[in-house]
Amino acid sequence: MPRHIGIVACSAEGAALCYRTICTEGAGFLGPHAHPEVSVHTRSLAEYADCLNRNDTEGVGELMLDSAIKLSNIGADFLICPDNTIHQSFSYVEPKSPRPWLHIAEVIAAEAASRGYRLLGITGTRWLVDSDVYPDKLKAVGLDYVRPNEEDRDTTSRIIMDELVCGIFKPESTEALQGIIEQLKVQGCDAVVLGCTELPLVLNDSNSPLPVLDSTRLLARAALHRAVS
Repeated sequence: MPRHIGIVACSAEGAALCYRTICTEGAGFLGPHAHPEVSVHTRSLAEYADCLNRNDTEGVGELMLDSAIKLSNIGADFLICPDNTIHQSFSYVEPKSPRPWLHIAEVIAAEAASRGYRLLGITGTRWLVDSDVYPDKLKAVGLDYVRPNEEDRDTTSRIIMDELVCGIFKPESTEALQGIIEQLKVQGCDAVVLGCTELPLVLNDSNSPLPVLDSTRLLARAALHRAVS
């Protein structure tokens, strides 16, 4: 039997895309309409945002652990979190967790290395881009990175938190994100990390100035591989 995947969700749109990917691509491993057992739990996004605004990484970790415990209690064998930003609390969560985790940035770093990329642009919320969630994991596999400038970080964060997490997709916002990625390309990046799980809802290889590393779908696929291995 495939392992039971527990999804520690934070924002709805990204978590839904991760869930859908697991369910729809499970058929490639298990046969028509089949997928591993999947359970999702989330605390309110407002609770997470309050902790992030206070730089309370321990508080974020406690919210994640609350979900982890509940998912463990209903049978999840391992856990994933389709939210890049709150991985800054991962070092607090992992040793206290009742179940093992896949780390989203480790999944992306491994994929980037396997594709031969060398210099990655990091996009996402301001909380994520200012953090060491991706730099630490990229450096561990010998990759370098570029962060957008201050103005572009603020623009991306606003689009994510005011629009994408609410299911609002504006063409002008997509164009703004494309311009930010174009600047990363000018700085020598050979790929871009879509380091917010909502960004793949509006950006992909067909409309991005750089090849994309879709953190949402790559995490879902890594979870599938683990569940059926």
